Amino acid sequence: MDDDEAMAAFTAMYDACRTPVWAFATARAGRQIADEVVSETFAIAWRRFHDIPGNQLPWLLGVARNVLRDTFRAEARRESLAAELRSWTSAAAQPGGDVGEHVAGRLALLSALASLSDNDREALVLVAWQGLTLREAAVVADCAPTAMRVRLHRARRRLRRSLSEPDEPGHAFAALPDRAQLRMTR
Repeated sequence: MDDDEAMAAFTAMYDACRTPVWAFATARAGRQIADEVVSETFAIAWRRFHDIPGNQLPWLLGVARNVLRDTFRAEARRESLAAELRSWTSAAAQPGGDVGEHVAGRLALLSALASLSDNDREALVLVAWQGLTLREAAVVADCAPTAMRVRLHRARRRLRRSLSEPDEPGHAFAALPDRAQLRMTR
């Protein structure tokens, strides 16, 4: 297939499938995002034109679904970053609050988390940072709620031990958030 034939075939596919892809995106994310999703979907379709099966619409809807998923993930990351920055600035705005102390405490906590096993980290992050209940965390981790309770208890104990025994001198513990702030009481 030469370039002119490929362009004609792509244009025909675009004309036939643009409206259903836009409707799919609109139903899931609203009109503002739908135009961007359609644009990205057809940009991917153009790059992978020779990979598209004969039944084009389901393939395009699958691509649109992935584009939407990536869009939602990117938005969640932006919101998370914005919340983190707000928490840093609110720590500095408090009387006697120092962003440097907050950052040092956060780094100490992250360092301690990094020293834990993947299972320990997963349990802590699901409950403390994602705000899931034990039952919800157990579903994510594919284990029983009782097993998640035990895993979380052990992970908390190991985290406290890691925080109380720093690997490097001059570790900043004064700025570490207390247990309630970590939302680890579930």
